[in-house]
Amino acid sequence: DHEQSIMQSNYVAFGKGRTRARGFSLLMRGILASAVVLVAVGVVMQLEHGILSAPAVSRSGVQNMGVVRGKAFASSPMRRSVAHFATSPAMRGISLSAVAAELKSIPHGGKLTDLMLSDKSEIDSLLSTTDMDFPLNDRQLCDTELIINGGFSPLNGFLNEEEYNSVVEKMRLTDGTLLGLPVVLDTNDETIKPGMKLKLMQGDKPIAVMEVESKYVPDKVKECKQDYGVTTLEHPGVLMVSTERGKYYLGGKLTGVALPDRVFPCKTPAEVRATLPPGKDVVAFQCRNPVHRAHYELFTRALDAENVGEGGVVLVHPTCGPTQADDIPGIVRYKTYEVLKEEKSDPRIFWEYLPYSMHMAGPREAIQHMIIRKNYGCTHFIIGRDMAGSKSSLTGDDFYGAYDAQDFAKSNAPELGMQTVPSLNLVHTIEEGYVTADYAKDNNLTVDKLSGTKFRQMLRAGEEIPEWFAFKSVVDVLRANV
Repeated sequence: DHEQSIMQSNYVAFGKGRTRARGFSLLMRGILASAVVLVAVGVVMQLEHGILSAPAVSRSGVQNMGVVRGKAFASSPMRRSVAHFATSPAMRGISLSAVAAELKSIPHGGKLTDLMLSDKSEIDSLLSTTDMDFPLNDRQLCDTELIINGGFSPLNGFLNEEEYNSVVEKMRLTDGTLLGLPVVLDTNDETIKPGMKLKLMQGDKPIAVMEVESKYVPDKVKECKQDYGVTTLEHPGVLMVSTERGKYYLGGKLTGVALPDRVFPCKTPAEVRATLPPGKDVVAFQCRNPVHRAHYELFTRALDAENVGEGGVVLVHPTCGPTQADDIPGIVRYKTYEVLKEEKSDPRIFWEYLPYSMHMAGPREAIQHMIIRKNYGCTHFIIGRDMAGSKSSLTGDDFYGAYDAQDFAKSNAPELGMQTVPSLNLVHTIEEGYVTADYAKDNNLTVDKLSGTKFRQMLRAGEEIPEWFAFKSVVDVLRANV
């Protein structure tokens, strides 16, 4: 991952891009209608004129990954709602820019799900009705938390079989709503039956109560082929589905009773939204590794992208849940982010942490990340080279093309109501510092190179790490903890 995200780092260098309602009641009346227009009318027009379609098939086999095509949206309930609201009386005389700031925060599906109980007596009463405890592993705990706190809005539980099959095959819920990857709860327990209530546990702590609505045996081969594009165990996601997940999947609604205890703080979507500047663009930066110099260049310069408005901010939102086996542990990554946040202290950069379990699913996982960040209040999403990609554990070959995730995200962004900020390949040069690889080549600049493998060797040996590559504060944390 270091070789792709640091040595061949990503960089954004674009120009800088730059409302008023006719009364509060008019603004409120137009919010929903304008939201639909801003988020989806452009999509409908493109679909109806055959402009928007799935990305071109790449050499990596993305064609096998449940590609979303225009017809799926054109016949969906969302499409019909768009057509109705776009011509409704509520839209007459309303400037779209008047409500643009308000519409930036609309969650996926239109409403931020909150499944948490707060009243102790209600919690105690609910817990007393459960049939058995269900211990959650780290991945299941992440998914449970994102369901009950609204991160996976509009989901209100783990997917039943019909919804699961729809997401696997079409990348959509049965009502037409986009979802990149199925969110499921697995088990090998033969005693669990539909109709039971499970107390989902983090150790001895109850986190949620699940009403089991269905129990089914998934087609894991089909799931892996559609979600990851391959079925080989060389892919970490396929390996996880095949060897870690149980025989059965359980579907049903959740009610949250407590958030998990974590060594790194994970605010809910509502809490994160409350910290963000109202009415401003929020650019999300997803990462699963320590932030080095190239990463920092990437997300700070993203604010100069021509589609990011004045006063925009960046939300650095690392995943601190399970990732690949050889990735740096979440708690260590958290420490590196905290020292860098304190060192830079940039009011344009917000730092929060996401309890998400990585699948390394490339293009389809990019959609999942965009949905989650939309629920956390983001309006833009940085798509880097080979985002959420992985290599074969045998050959070292990439499973996805360098820009597969970027192209796939761009094709689905209008329907999601988010904008992508694509990144360019960045290299560090002796003569001019960080520049695009093309610029360096055209101007015969001398490129500095340091592979991820060499970086780790130097780290373990106590050798000096060049500051063009990594922040000293981050290196110090890594040396003390890895």
